[in-house]
Amino acid sequence: MEPSVPRRREIVDALRRGTVPRRGIEWLATGLGRFTEAIDGEIDRAAVQGGAFKAVRGDYGCGKTFFARWVQYRALDKDFAVAEVQISETETPLHRLETVYRRAVESLRTREWEEGAFRSLVDRWFYDLEEEVLGRDGFPQSDAAAVAKAVGELLEQRLVKVSAQQPMFAAVLRAIHAARTANAPATADGLLAWLMGQPNVGAAVKRAAGIKGEVDTHTAAGFLRGLLAVLAQTGRRGLFLVLDEVETVQRMRGDVREKSLNALRQLIDEVEGGRYPGLYLMITGTPAFFDGPQGVKRLQPLEQRLHVDFAPDTQFDSSRAVQIRLPGFDEPRLLEVGRKVRDLYPASHPERVTAKVGDEVVTALGRKVTGKLGGKVGVAPRIFLKKLVGEVLDRVDEHEAFDPLRHYQLEVSAAELNAEERAAAGMERSPDDIALDLSGAAGES
Repeated sequence: MEPSVPRRREIVDALRRGTVPRRGIEWLATGLGRFTEAIDGEIDRAAVQGGAFKAVRGDYGCGKTFFARWVQYRALDKDFAVAEVQISETETPLHRLETVYRRAVESLRTREWEEGAFRSLVDRWFYDLEEEVLGRDGFPQSDAAAVAKAVGELLEQRLVKVSAQQPMFAAVLRAIHAARTANAPATADGLLAWLMGQPNVGAAVKRAAGIKGEVDTHTAAGFLRGLLAVLAQTGRRGLFLVLDEVETVQRMRGDVREKSLNALRQLIDEVEGGRYPGLYLMITGTPAFFDGPQGVKRLQPLEQRLHVDFAPDTQFDSSRAVQIRLPGFDEPRLLEVGRKVRDLYPASHPERVTAKVGDEVVTALGRKVTGKLGGKVGVAPRIFLKKLVGEVLDRVDEHEAFDPLRHYQLEVSAAELNAEERAAAGMERSPDDIALDLSGAAGES
């Protein structure tokens, strides 16, 4: 089954901006078949055995974010909810679980809902409770008070498991239902926002549930378990949560870095210990994070949990290991992705694109971009696909006279490259590249 035109546009729009598409990854995936059996098995085990964890390592450009979103697609297909959190020094530090929880809830997606999934799930949960009550034989459906009372009683039964995970989470859900029954939507919305970890919820709203303050790190751990319980009661098999770019921990202040590494160690232990039933947790990072002095190696217990002896040859890596490494892009894989993008392109004049953007054009562009980036194929995918869409396919589709073989000249400027791409292209120098002349230093005063 081919993707729809709107989905093709969404994929191409992301590539034109130089970003990884949020959806439709499966149509671009290349070289990931070796991981399918292991990943699918881990998703299934997370659903039935209490949780699972995976660490993914790879150099810049090898497709860690792409891989994580490919796993999201597979998890959604298995009736999981999915969430992606970008770890950062200021916005989402790893040691502040409350910010990780908030970002996870904000980005939550299911097969039914791409946006606002958490609110929709809560709405569905309350709706299902009411439908169950109204479906009882002989129930007085026209008696609003009786309906509200019966739904409240059923709610209490459903909240038993949630209460066991996090009593406050259940208390706020109970208060949200009470506010809706009392026709106080502002209070219900405010409480739902607080449950999602949002700051600055008014004190009057909190009083309706008997709560104070904000969601903190300790509370967030229980709220994540409460979320998993609600997901299970609304038909989800679990939650696939990605913590992307955990290597940013290396750039944090020393004490913050230590807290972050310990928080990661604790989270892994709790997932493996079954404290988050239904959670499949994945982290992505660079080799420096896993092997360097400012990363995992700073905390021996964490290093022990993540350690894998990798052989020089990647072809015999185990996809079942706790830590897997993604192979870098080679030219055949790069060009295969380019051809897939070309074939997915939602052209207004498809016959023109077919005639003028053949495999030879894709191959020539891929090699030229790689050449501009110092011959480093692994750094080339983002800028190659950006150029292919925005400067070749778009121009061919818009201008009948445009022929990329005659009219297109590749130009790459420092402004459009990120730090890794500029370094590959030789457009910036790092302190390690600067030769220091110390020959006369000893005689100087």
